[in-house]
Amino acid sequence: MTDYQPSLFSAAEAGGSYRVVPKTLTMSQSALSDWKQRVGQFQQQVRSHLPPEQGSLFAAESPQTMQPTQTPAAEAINPFDLPQQNIEFWRWRAADAGVSALYFVIDYESSLLLYVGETVKSNQRWKGEHDCKRYLLNYRQAHVEHNLPTQLGIAFWHGAPAATRPRQALESALISRWRSPFNKENWRIWATPFIGSP
Repeated sequence: MTDYQPSLFSAAEAGGSYRVVPKTLTMSQSALSDWKQRVGQFQQQVRSHLPPEQGSLFAAESPQTMQPTQTPAAEAINPFDLPQQNIEFWRWRAADAGVSALYFVIDYESSLLLYVGETVKSNQRWKGEHDCKRYLLNYRQAHVEHNLPTQLGIAFWHGAPAATRPRQALESALISRWRSPFNKENWRIWATPFIGSP
């Protein structure tokens, strides 16, 4: 005789009385394309109205190479002209913590600026929790479901002020200027479907 007693419930059912069922993003291909087109049209207008760079007899620095004490207006920074980095940059070993910077999360396939952020340590900003990682995961998943290409990347502008308030003011101006849809300040404008639940 054995002491084995069969269970009335499967292991999944007996795991507890509360189960968390992850919400899946359901977005049609046409809704995704329409959303991207609206964001893209707006940002293309911003790009076409960037101020021309004025030459100088004394070789003034471009906004991308300015020293932190020289804070440019948000209009002088074009995120699409900055060197592109892998979105998983934070997983790599860095020799140091980095510097004060503004960063821009971009879908280079669609030329969409998705998120603008600021940091005091550019090489460590995304280690650990960051809501934008979830938004990107949802965004990428929506594209995978419809077999649409994406090329997510990040670009840093290392000329940001070291002082927190001026850096955050510049970040805010850039968020307003580009209306980056993953920044909470612009959620109501774009009805961003990718923020999901934490």
